[in-house]
Amino acid sequence: MQAFRDAGLDPYEQPVPGCGGANVLAKIRGDVERYVLVGAHFDHLGTVGRHVFRGADDNAAAVAILIEVGRALEAERTGRGVIIAAFDGEEPPNFLTGAMGSRAFVQANRDPIDFMVCMDLVGHRFGPAAVPDEVGGSIFALGSERSRGTYDLVRSLKRAEAGLVVRPADAEIVPPLSDYEAFWEQRIPFLFLSAGRSRVYHTPEDTPDKLDHKKLQATARWLTRFTRASRMRDTVFVDDSLDRGTLDEVGELLEALAPISPEAAFARSHVLELVASCDRAGYLPANRRSELGSLVGMLEARLA
Repeated sequence: MQAFRDAGLDPYEQPVPGCGGANVLAKIRGDVERYVLVGAHFDHLGTVGRHVFRGADDNAAAVAILIEVGRALEAERTGRGVIIAAFDGEEPPNFLTGAMGSRAFVQANRDPIDFMVCMDLVGHRFGPAAVPDEVGGSIFALGSERSRGTYDLVRSLKRAEAGLVVRPADAEIVPPLSDYEAFWEQRIPFLFLSAGRSRVYHTPEDTPDKLDHKKLQATARWLTRFTRASRMRDTVFVDDSLDRGTLDEVGELLEALAPISPEAAFARSHVLELVASCDRAGYLPANRRSELGSLVGMLEARLA
């Protein structure tokens, strides 16, 4: 609460009965009585036995970005309002149950939400120090295909901040992994920002010294830009996929990795084969879509 106040926000708590906690929310009014929500969960695993799980990447880094976005926007009144939301109850045993703070928010909310941005696992470099910055500076943006104009907006801002590459990818390449799921279920346009699971995910080694602070700062600036643009545009939820766009991003990553990894060079040839199998609209045949998810999973596992 105090961090919100220090950023010039006026926070309040929303009870989450299922987990016995509360969401921390703050509204920034606009000149339109509709809202863009920017959210991240603030809970983590805590103490388990003799081990302390600090959750620097999961998800303190995202909450820090959330507060910085609120600080940058708190005096701006043009367009839609903004709801800054720190959600409780995202981690086990609440994950994917009615005890999640994001689900409690959706059920209780009466403010019209036109767009939702969710952050989770955004604080680390994507891959070890040896990978090129083209790879290490990457954050994936899932869900831009689910609303009109969002993919084009993300693409236009892909390299808007030095040290950061925001890569749009299809929301269905992974199972729903965070607080955006409750909004997706209600057909509210969303964007999920994540660098995937690092090698210290859900371990006591997820500590602040492993965060990439320059990347964090760039992500906060990028998200401020994106939120400003989203306040000014109409969005409509659509059922769509982003096969070709996801393949292009995976191909870029593998091309950057190919000089240092024979495995990446081989996987790059597989990507080119999948691109060739897309139809004119950029969609993969239904029987090959699982291959795209497998490629993304391989990348995450190898670069953890």
